[in-house]
Amino acid sequence: MANQLIGYQENSGFIYHLSGASKLLFFVLVSIACMTTYDTRLILLVALFATLLLKMAGIRWSQISFVIKFITVFALLNVLMVYLFAPSYGENIYGAKTVLLQGWGPFYLTSQEIFYLFNLTLKYFCTVPLAVLFLMTTHPSQFASSLNQIGVPYKVAYAVSLTLRYIPDVQEEFYMIHMSQEARGLELSKKAKLLERIKGNLQIVIPLIFSSLGRIDTISTAMELRRFGKNKKRTWYTQKPFTKQDVATVSLALIILLTSLTLFYVNQGRFYNPWR
Repeated sequence: MANQLIGYQENSGFIYHLSGASKLLFFVLVSIACMTTYDTRLILLVALFATLLLKMAGIRWSQISFVIKFITVFALLNVLMVYLFAPSYGENIYGAKTVLLQGWGPFYLTSQEIFYLFNLTLKYFCTVPLAVLFLMTTHPSQFASSLNQIGVPYKVAYAVSLTLRYIPDVQEEFYMIHMSQEARGLELSKKAKLLERIKGNLQIVIPLIFSSLGRIDTISTAMELRRFGKNKKRTWYTQKPFTKQDVATVSLALIILLTSLTLFYVNQGRFYNPWR
């Protein structure tokens, strides 16, 4: 069976018993808090807390390793591009210049630039684990109902639910075709050259996309026959009412957001400046 990149896993624990709406609000509010501030103390604390939540949820490294590695590579590329386009941006922000490595022309490395790039990278490790946690501990139907609870139209919410349900099926179908092709002698593993692997995988992906479009048409036709979207509102079988735990979760997210806003006043801006 194919290993899912990201998908709901059934388990037990505090996080799994929370309402989808409270988990969604926690993710959105904490992400806003982390994205709007560059206070290292807060975003580092949130990153460690998010990692702890992943462990509490029983999510194994093998389940999320591909996504984390992909995000890490993307973050490093982003850091490289930021440095190449603005190698002195850190010293402009913090009002100090401590050269650690003298380079060529405008390219040199300061402790202020390293500190800024570290904060920039740290933001990924605040939001990505929370997104992974939400997707892997929230049933697609609960996700849809939670979107509807916070004001998203139920047609959009239901479309998101269908997408999340369908992704694991597409992954497994791709895996089965991949294994069938290798059984027929087409080498698609790491032993093959990169261009051959890309070409072989494209031969799988293109027919898979067309078959997926055919399934989408079938599903939409079936929903129309059942007069989906006739009413302005709908009920959800999996919707959970808010409990004390949900209220505590949302309250914690609001505290983190308010802390982020308070730090604007304390730091006299978005950036925490240890050189001040």
